[in-house]
Amino acid sequence: MTKRNHFTFGLGTIGRDMLYSLISMYLIFYLTDILKLPNATLWWITMIIMGARIFDALNDPVMGVIVDNTKSRFGKFKPWIALGAITSGAFTILLFTDFSLTGAGYIGFFAVIYVLWGIGFTANDISYWSMLPSLSMNQKEREKIGAFARICANIGLFTVVAGIVPITTALGDALGSMKKAYFVFSIIIVVIMWLGQSITLFGVKETDAIVKDEEKTTLKGMVRAIFKNDQLLFTAISMALFMIGYVTTTSFGLYYFKYAFGNEGMYSIFAVILGVSQITALALFPLFSKKYNRKKLYTGSTVLVILGYIIFFFSPMNMLFIGTAGILIFLGQAFIQLLMLMFLADTVEYGQWKLGKRNESVTFALQPFINKMGGAVASGIVGITIIISGINDAASAADVTAEGLLIMKSAMLIIPLILILAGYFIYRKKYIIDRKMFNQILKELDERGDINLSKEKE
Repeated sequence: MTKRNHFTFGLGTIGRDMLYSLISMYLIFYLTDILKLPNATLWWITMIIMGARIFDALNDPVMGVIVDNTKSRFGKFKPWIALGAITSGAFTILLFTDFSLTGAGYIGFFAVIYVLWGIGFTANDISYWSMLPSLSMNQKEREKIGAFARICANIGLFTVVAGIVPITTALGDALGSMKKAYFVFSIIIVVIMWLGQSITLFGVKETDAIVKDEEKTTLKGMVRAIFKNDQLLFTAISMALFMIGYVTTTSFGLYYFKYAFGNEGMYSIFAVILGVSQITALALFPLFSKKYNRKKLYTGSTVLVILGYIIFFFSPMNMLFIGTAGILIFLGQAFIQLLMLMFLADTVEYGQWKLGKRNESVTFALQPFINKMGGAVASGIVGITIIISGINDAASAADVTAEGLLIMKSAMLIIPLILILAGYFIYRKKYIIDRKMFNQILKELDERGDINLSKEKE
């Protein structure tokens, strides 16, 4: 069953991350370079995206409570995975549909659909990832399941990153319109998401080791589960700082290659190189985790990220230097993302041990909360930077001034590096759950009758 979960859980995230990457990384590009919204409208859209993501993020813990309190013959996770997949997919297609609206009409339409998209994806995302701790009580098994899931997620992400330019260009040539190209591209991604989520829904089986039937979680209990679980809180802060930095950098990618490098087509090649590097790193993670503890892995990964950012900032417009910098950054961040996921999973048992209640969904609600807050801040940084640097008014790279490029590079590389370093130092100072402590927590939970480790071993 563990091997079955290993594959069916991971495969489900390919389409999910394709869809999320399309929205989080390319919706702004679609609005600026395909729909060509004027600055007056773009200011409103930027504020709506930031506000909607913050609003949606604040609702994530509430969604976690709803999932934790769900009881059905399909379990508490799968009904919300299915509903969230269907709704977020439908609203994604609407966001890339050209209804020929302008001005206030388009702003109002966009606001409604974008908010509904966020609610749908939240339902899916929280229930999907909060299922992970219920698949195994073993740290190493969780690492294997999590690593494969992150590999699949990155396959989805980099498929979009590498394919969006050539695929939409080909579709645009065939359909006679880039607006139609993005519309068709969004449909393809949604179909892939629905197929992948079906694999998870019909293939995953949860462990029988969780035996305690708990009372429903109240809103007061939600606040307690988050703020009284100190390890969850510090993990969340560290993750948030990392994600804001990471998403900000990646969101500038296409703009960088179009307006700084001067060759938009190289973006796809760059993305393929980084995607292979990142997926390779995730595949090798279980081998490194056997030799090094998580603290050493996080430190080594952070060093790679620092070197990558420094090289990238001072790099000439040469793919040898830019590619090397990108590989270093994405090798390091691949390990960090997976480590963050494992830190978060282990705080579930820590919270159950300390507070007497197992809140998987409330705990994992912080992951999409963090991702959305990171995406909101990143979108704000990108949108504002594109406007004040003059890029939104530029027809080509030749129209962007040296000052404008420096503004973009600073927002893309300096600000994220500071945030990522801050997240690392918080982890080193505050996170205490190592393998020895985690095993002791499991032992005590077993003795209390909260879990049954003998069933886990069956």
